[in-house]
Amino acid sequence: MKINISDAQIRGAHVQLEGLSKVYSGGTVGVDAIDLAVAPGEILALLGPSGCGKTTTLRMIAGLITPSAGEILIDGTSIVSLPVHRRNLGMLFQNYALFPHMSVLDNVAFGLSMRGVAKAEIAERSREALRLVQLEALADRLPKALSGGQQQRVALARAIVYRPRLLLLDEPLGALDKKLRESMQLELRQLCAQLGLTMVLVTHDQEEALTLADRIAVMRGGRIEQVGLGREVYEHPISAFVANFIGTSNLVDARIVSRDGDVTVLETDQGQSIHSTTRHGFALGDAVTVSIRPEHVTLAPSGASASGPNSLEGLVTQAVFKGQNLAIHLRVPGGADFVCTIPVAMTGSAVPAAGQIWRMTWPADRTIVVSRA
Repeated sequence: MKINISDAQIRGAHVQLEGLSKVYSGGTVGVDAIDLAVAPGEILALLGPSGCGKTTTLRMIAGLITPSAGEILIDGTSIVSLPVHRRNLGMLFQNYALFPHMSVLDNVAFGLSMRGVAKAEIAERSREALRLVQLEALADRLPKALSGGQQQRVALARAIVYRPRLLLLDEPLGALDKKLRESMQLELRQLCAQLGLTMVLVTHDQEEALTLADRIAVMRGGRIEQVGLGREVYEHPISAFVANFIGTSNLVDARIVSRDGDVTVLETDQGQSIHSTTRHGFALGDAVTVSIRPEHVTLAPSGASASGPNSLEGLVTQAVFKGQNLAIHLRVPGGADFVCTIPVAMTGSAVPAAGQIWRMTWPADRTIVVSRA
């Protein structure tokens, strides 16, 4: 899918990819002619399943993989032919690769030493980097004496000690537990804002992408499927793939049968009518997929009057307690599965149970029409 980039985005871009491709020996396509612009100070997440090309893209920006075609520009200047050490990048990976025999301070200072920076400046910049990640008091410890979160901070200090303008991260928080990961996500955002860093992040974790990034580029099969603000991609996916990859979505195949003003009427493969008032570019007769987020579905006991234009009855197959929410799974006539999330505080005494028939309703303005592919 071709992603259109405006002239204004290109002129103001810090990082710009133009037709960037990677084809491996044997003809395997890792990345397929992608275009992307990242603004100064922006955090962009490359999000997608394993094998989609996100890590290959990041490593081409870093200089660790040579592109087969295309351009990588930093502030309008091509860096494709530059070696890694001349790209002025900071890099942070899931494997922190700390030297076990070196102190925290020496780990952070190592890269500066290899670049021949004066000793006094090395000491000053290394301690400044540790102060920024709140580890100055642990400068003399060995990595084995640190927690996972502290080791992650050491690796981050090592990445920013060069004072780069661009920070590249490849699944950097994947080894941390959930609470620590969430804390580090907020710290990374704060640090990038404080230092004015542009950041490109690779992740397969949708929640991490939504929390950390200003914009998300969803990748699939070596191409960018959709790029936009996190909320925009979540609420207005362009395909069934994006709708189901960013969060959870109820997907129903249907065909457009009529339009009346802003209202699109669709008929499912099982003959049920669905109404949508969201914008889309499809025509009468087109085969599409309807996406409905679980949080937009309201449940009522069987036989209750429909409160909106969209209503289906389904058999409850299971109710799953997820802390703050209940996930209610239902099967509708024809075999389609739906899920509805209900805040536990709102369930009261009427909680759907397996084997019961309940009515689902949802608004037309939350019925998203997307491509089936």
